[in-house]
Amino acid sequence: MYFILRLLAVALFAIFMLVFGCGYCLFSPRNPKHVYTFGRMFGKLSSLFGIKLELRQSEASKQVGTCVYIANHQSNWDLVTVSNAVRPGAVTVGKKSLAYIPIFGTLYWLTGNILIDRNNRSKAMGTIGQVVDQIKDNNVSVWLFPEGTRSRGRGMLPFKTGAFHAAIGAGVPIVPIVCSSTGHLEVSRRNNGHIIVEVMDPISTEGYTKDQVRELSKHCHDLMVAKLAELDAEVAELNKK
Repeated sequence: MYFILRLLAVALFAIFMLVFGCGYCLFSPRNPKHVYTFGRMFGKLSSLFGIKLELRQSEASKQVGTCVYIANHQSNWDLVTVSNAVRPGAVTVGKKSLAYIPIFGTLYWLTGNILIDRNNRSKAMGTIGQVVDQIKDNNVSVWLFPEGTRSRGRGMLPFKTGAFHAAIGAGVPIVPIVCSSTGHLEVSRRNNGHIIVEVMDPISTEGYTKDQVRELSKHCHDLMVAKLAELDAEVAELNKK
C-alpha cells in the first residue's frame, strides 16, 4: 500500500517539477541558484518515504565561501537524502548520461549543472579545467561525488582525483559531506528510520600541488570513512528506540 501511494506521489511530483521547474528555469536558464532551490525540493521528499532526516552543518562550513563539495554516493536515495545538504551558489558535476534521464535530466541541465563524459579521459580532464574556470570566474562552488559511481552498500569506494585536481587548481578548500548508510531504506516500509547528513569542516588545499592530489584524496577519504562509521553507529542506536 505504501509502495503504491508513494509511487503515485512521486509521479505527481515529477509532473509538477517538469511543468513548474523547467518553466521556472527558462526565465534564467542554467542559473546556479536553481540547484539549491530544486535540490531542497527533492530533499523534502525524504519525509514522504518515512525518513527522519537530520541535517548537520559545522560552523566553519557555513563561512567557507567558494569551495569544492565532495559527498558519498550510495544509490538513488541520494536524491531525497544528500540533496538536503546542497548549499546556495553550488552546482554539481555529473555524468553526461544524466541529461537523458526523463524529467530529471532536463531539469538537471537547465539548473546549470556541469556534465562530463567519464568514458573519455581527455574530455574529462578538459572539463576539470572548465570547472576551475567556473569557480574562479563565476564565483560558484561545485559539488562532486568523488567515488565516481554509486557504492550500493559496498561502503565508501576509492576516490577518483577529479575533485581534488579542481580544488587545487582553483585554490579553494574542500568541504566533505557524508550521509549515513541508506541500504536499509525500502519504498514499501512505513517507517524507514533515521538518516543523518553532515556537512563537515572545510579542508584547506593551501600548499598542495597537482603532484599531491592522491595524498589529498586519501586524507579526505580517510576522514569521510571515519565519519560514515560514526554516523552509522549513531543511526543504529536511534533506530533501536
